[in-house]
Amino acid sequence: MIKFISVEDVLPLRNTVLREGKLTPNEMRYTNDNAEGSFHLGYYIKGELVSVVSFHLISYKQFQGNGYQMRGVGTIEKYRGEGIGTRLLNFAIVYLRGQKANYIWCNGRRKALRFYQNAGFEIVSPEFDLPPAGPHNALYLKIQ
Repeated sequence: MIKFISVEDVLPLRNTVLREGKLTPNEMRYTNDNAEGSFHLGYYIKGELVSVVSFHLISYKQFQGNGYQMRGVGTIEKYRGEGIGTRLLNFAIVYLRGQKANYIWCNGRRKALRFYQNAGFEIVSPEFDLPPAGPHNALYLKIQ
């Protein structure tokens, strides 16, 4: 089941999945987590939060229209590879079309590029390093 959730709900899983639990949940806050237009989604299985993603109303460089940055995408290891991230993304796309958003963009980790490309994202930057997470590319998905 997919739900809109609070940033407080997102932080523990974001820390566990993206930073291997090495930070405090509070250190996993992103600048725009509580900004107007931002929202967070969670995927629950039998009452357990197993996947999260956040969206912030932030445009990307050269692209026109309303853009949302997708951040903090993570699924607990037990459920990876089952399409949960894709379901969250598809839910968000439908919602964002209703919000009149034009595109989604993100800084995707090298090891997750296949996920993004399978979802229709295009790589729009050379590879760059985002410490401490490592190599990333900027990616873009037109949604309307």
